Amino acid sequence: MGTLRILFLGDVVGEPGLRAVQARLHRLVAETGAGLVVANGENTAAGLGITGATARALFSAGVHVITTGNHVWDKKEILGRLEHLPRLLRPANYPPGTPGVGWCTVEAGGVPVGVANLSGRIFMDPLDCPFQVADAVFARFPPEVRVRLLDFHAEATSEKQAMGWHLDGRVTAVLGTHTHVATADARVLPGGTGYITDVGMSGVRDSVIGVSAGRAVERFRSRIPRGHAVAEGEATVCGVVVSADTASGRCTGIERVESGPPGS
Repeated sequence: MGTLRILFLGDVVGEPGLRAVQARLHRLVAETGAGLVVANGENTAAGLGITGATARALFSAGVHVITTGNHVWDKKEILGRLEHLPRLLRPANYPPGTPGVGWCTVEAGGVPVGVANLSGRIFMDPLDCPFQVADAVFARFPPEVRVRLLDFHAEATSEKQAMGWHLDGRVTAVLGTHTHVATADARVLPGGTGYITDVGMSGVRDSVIGVSAGRAVERFRSRIPRGHAVAEGEATVCGVVVSADTASGRCTGIERVESGPPGS
């Protein structure tokens, strides 16, 4: 029996988040013993969207697979680049014919790993049913791909928890993204699936989910749109490490990781 450790990083927000991942990922991999790195990159381009350049920056930093979510299309240039970046995923429950792919298989230390990306529907865009698409996607992985990971990019806590229970025993981990605030419920479900409602963000902590706090507060107070401004400053890198039994695909442990600015 072998163990594969997977480092999953939460939504990387803007240039500060990207710089932090570039500066600290190598050390995080060494400290955690991770053999595979996955990161949600849908907010890397000025806080909304992803570009070919920011995707390449994450790959160059050591990320093996990039997941996204509802902001994947915010920078239109990505439409023509997705087919050239097969390890850059968009949610699999977009309608048939949408550019890009929602799942992929990669190797880590000789172990095949399936990674899938889905978007929720509660308070989100009305995409295809993520539960039905999850069944279809994971049925397509061959039996030898026992280690299977899902980034469920969703707003509602209830929908995320429901997905965890829906897939318990069938995937290695269901990891929530999108809300940018880390939750305290990392656990292994009874069937052997690791779960957390939200892994948190890789962005400036002194902010409102990565956005300038002053700009966000003023928008809430006045209800007047003020534009989107990524917070400036040193960023914190948040994520989880999932330990997977490579023979069964079961999760044997899930723990939060957080790397703050030097001296924090």
